Amino acid sequence: MLSVLLQARKSMGKIVSLLGIVVMAACTPTTTPVSGAGGGKVQIALLVPGGSGQASDELLATSLQNAARLAISDLGNSQIDLRVYNTAGQPSQAAAMASKAVDDGAQIILGPVYAQEANAAGLAVKGSGINVLSFSNNTDVAGGNVFVLGPTFANSAHRLASYAVRSGKSKIMIVHDLNTAGQIGRAATEQGVAAAGGQVVAINGYEFSQNGIVQAGPVIAAAAKSNGAQAIFFTADTAGALPLITQMLADQSVTSAQIQFVGLTRWDVPTATLSLPGVQGGIFALPDPGLFAQYQSRYQAAYSEPPHPISGLAYDGIAAIGALLKQGTTGIVTREALTQGSGFVGVNGVFRLRGDGTNERGLAIARVSDGQAIVIDPAPRSFGGAGF
Repeated sequence: MLSVLLQARKSMGKIVSLLGIVVMAACTPTTTPVSGAGGGKVQIALLVPGGSGQASDELLATSLQNAARLAISDLGNSQIDLRVYNTAGQPSQAAAMASKAVDDGAQIILGPVYAQEANAAGLAVKGSGINVLSFSNNTDVAGGNVFVLGPTFANSAHRLASYAVRSGKSKIMIVHDLNTAGQIGRAATEQGVAAAGGQVVAINGYEFSQNGIVQAGPVIAAAAKSNGAQAIFFTADTAGALPLITQMLADQSVTSAQIQFVGLTRWDVPTATLSLPGVQGGIFALPDPGLFAQYQSRYQAAYSEPPHPISGLAYDGIAAIGALLKQGTTGIVTREALTQGSGFVGVNGVFRLRGDGTNERGLAIARVSDGQAIVIDPAPRSFGGAGF
């Protein structure tokens, strides 16, 4: 679903770094208190990219707020004071709003979306001891007081490599874009394969262009055959090289029927990808589809529109804080509390935050078959179960 890109955001569905220069005219945050019974045990600042002037940011900001409120409603009588701050998607504005939120009494910050925003917000409030649960998936900004809630290549690679090795496909080839996202995906796959006890038998990259992919197709196919690869891990996403590279390999008689295709990204977003000839028989990882379908249905019923694909991260953040409230947490939400080993359950399934600021998520494995994604290995419902 999400590509890790470190240079610029190119679509509303990607959680990435921001290098824009638009700044909000006003620095006053939009504030929406939401509280349960009593005076509110935890004040949460929700940082969203509203005010940037981009329609995609406004849609995302609204959906994140709605998801957070839905989570608070589902918690029942939890005592939460939610205050929303617009960042305009800018690092400088995110830093200013994070500082203002702490001055206003925030005990934890949920958001912002883009990686450089998250980094700036974390630095701005580091001295206050306030933790930041960002919606980024860029692990480069994780650490210290900043956590990333977004799905990561490392998490998907570990799950998929473990499944592949358990399924008797331990000789693995990595095919990646020669760009930042591709290099991150390659490194994550190498680590995941090593942890699973598999062997990387070949690594091939291609220039991130139509001509580059066309030229690389025969070379990659030959390498897969000569090295005895039993599975090929692709870093490409559906908006990038995936459709063409899988078709190019099929033209060279390399398909999932011969060598298992494995995707580090979501091959069901958009759903039209599932009908591509080259991905048939391929597998990929995704959050628990049953739980997310329930969330989509409840969101649609509550707000009369579908949720943004990443809005569930806001729900997950509130769910985690709500769980800690039930355990008796008051005041500043500490790193120790956030990184508890048992983790939490949100609309994307079970997840936990690691001490290094990254996350682990319980993921399902799905196979593409006749244009549909069929779950072949369910997502674990607790840590220590299948898939971990």
